[in-house]
Amino acid sequence: MSANLKYLSLGILVFQTTSLVLTMRYSRTLKEEGPRYLSSTAVVVAEFLKIMACIFLVYKDSKCSVRTLNRVLHDEILNKPMETLKLAIPSGIYTLQNNLLYVALSNLDAATYQVTYQLKILTTALFSVSMLGKKLGVYQWLSLVILMAGVAFVQWPSDSQGLDSKELSAGSQFVGLMAVLTACFSSGFAGVYFEKILKETKQSVWIRNIQLGFFGSIFGLMGVYIYDGELVSKNGFFQGYSQLTWIVVILQALGGLVIAAVIKYADNILKGFATSLSIILSTVISYFWLQDFVPTSVFFLGAILVIAATFLYGYDPKPAGNPTKA
Repeated sequence: MSANLKYLSLGILVFQTTSLVLTMRYSRTLKEEGPRYLSSTAVVVAEFLKIMACIFLVYKDSKCSVRTLNRVLHDEILNKPMETLKLAIPSGIYTLQNNLLYVALSNLDAATYQVTYQLKILTTALFSVSMLGKKLGVYQWLSLVILMAGVAFVQWPSDSQGLDSKELSAGSQFVGLMAVLTACFSSGFAGVYFEKILKETKQSVWIRNIQLGFFGSIFGLMGVYIYDGELVSKNGFFQGYSQLTWIVVILQALGGLVIAAVIKYADNILKGFATSLSIILSTVISYFWLQDFVPTSVFFLGAILVIAATFLYGYDPKPAGNPTKA
């Protein structure tokens, strides 16, 4: 049963990661009549959906008892205000990160984004060493060097980019690259900070995600008011929303839950396999379906290095067994 859950969670992770990147990219570049949906409001709606999903999971763990659910939420959230406030920092960073992903995919094709975003492995590793005191092995340090080389190759300018510059993005590639790099640093710090909090307390992952979603909604609404307040007052909070927009929002809300399931049931090797498969699928679909990406030999070299680094980072060489006694 555990093996089935392991591969099921990884399959869902591949589907969620690939489909989110592709649909988000498509929704941000699709030319439609009327106003385009606001990414800031999409982030807020995704947080609300995540909270609802986590409350349902806590309700299920409470043996489907509303009374038990209310008691758990009251005891774990309201009665522990300092524990709840600890989630404000990573929540604010995650909210920033989610908004940056919309900016990145408005300016980069799905394949380039997917590969470049794997730099979060590097930032997570560095923050783990500095904040958690983790020690990386030789294979992990080597994988980080390979990862940086791979991303550098992917971002290497090519002559074909000038020939195929038919509005491949809604803005400049530099803006997209800066958004991805900032998202990688925010993802690394927030992820390690969240891991540290989880290790220091015994609260469930679902309770912690409810707390994250609560603060994320507050920070997200602040962002809507500051950056898109005039547009919201003019055309409404859900302006430009379509079926595709709701698919993007649901997939984004599903992301945190899927990661939690993968952490629980899978290991780093299989998680690396899922990430690699997602990169390959994004590249193929971006080329054949979205038609906003022309692969080059340099890109393929970089993508292969990134995939190899992902596997190598999760590689845990087992010590040789003790020799059999005579």
